[in-house]
Amino acid sequence: MSPSRSAKLRRILPTLALACLTAPALALPAHATTPTAQTASTASLSQAAASFPTWGTRWVVHATSDINSPSVGMINQNSAGQDRITADYQVDTGRRVCEGSACSTFMAHITAPVTGFLTVVAVDIPEDRLPGVPVQGDPGGGSQAGSRQRTLERAATWLTANGGRPVPYNQAAYWRDGYRQDCSGYASMALGLPTPGTNTVGLATNRNLTRPIAMGELQPGDLVIDALGNSNTRHVVIFERWNDAAHTSYLAYEQRGGPGTSHRTLTYGLNAGSEYRAYRPVQYGD
Repeated sequence: MSPSRSAKLRRILPTLALACLTAPALALPAHATTPTAQTASTASLSQAAASFPTWGTRWVVHATSDINSPSVGMINQNSAGQDRITADYQVDTGRRVCEGSACSTFMAHITAPVTGFLTVVAVDIPEDRLPGVPVQGDPGGGSQAGSRQRTLERAATWLTANGGRPVPYNQAAYWRDGYRQDCSGYASMALGLPTPGTNTVGLATNRNLTRPIAMGELQPGDLVIDALGNSNTRHVVIFERWNDAAHTSYLAYEQRGGPGTSHRTLTYGLNAGSEYRAYRPVQYGD
């Protein structure tokens, strides 16, 4: 297909890329090589290798690198090229996504304007992957362990994000990544949910985000939440691992008043009568 025809196709394609329609793995060309795309790609690389223009409308940003995972937001919602994305890494999912003549198996982990995973097909570049952006194993959703590991890795970033110190706690403030500096904003950041973060009650009750489990079933990246009471008593922490086979305590990431971001041993939810309950993020797929 000629470049001019490819460019024309992009302008007239139906704007229904809500889940980025898939197609069989045919021998189709990669992204259309138009002068506009080439120029935009070169400019983005010269300015910042992780910043790229987009095309089309209503591209879904997913919770994980599984194209079937829940939506966490949308780019170009009202007009083509309305948003520009910033990506820190990309994943080869092995699953081809096509729109017109553009096809790719890569999902990009983007940090702006929404945090989540976006098919590279939505990016206005000639390649089938983002140039200059590292390719990683699937930390977002192709494997349960990878998704959990990514949550813990993100949680750990706030331990030193404040000039080598923890991010301070504040219910009314937002950290430089756009997330609220309280416990639920912190948990939302670790899970890659949209900024500024879901509140504690939402993390416990929104079944598109979590489902309740028994405390004894906790695995890395699960949540322990007290969703009762008021804004001063409700709380959420991110479970990492049990400290012993008897499950008498566990190691967790926590955003709390005073110290700010912490990584410490806790017993929330383990005592009789506790208001804390265990929840599993649905993005892990189990």
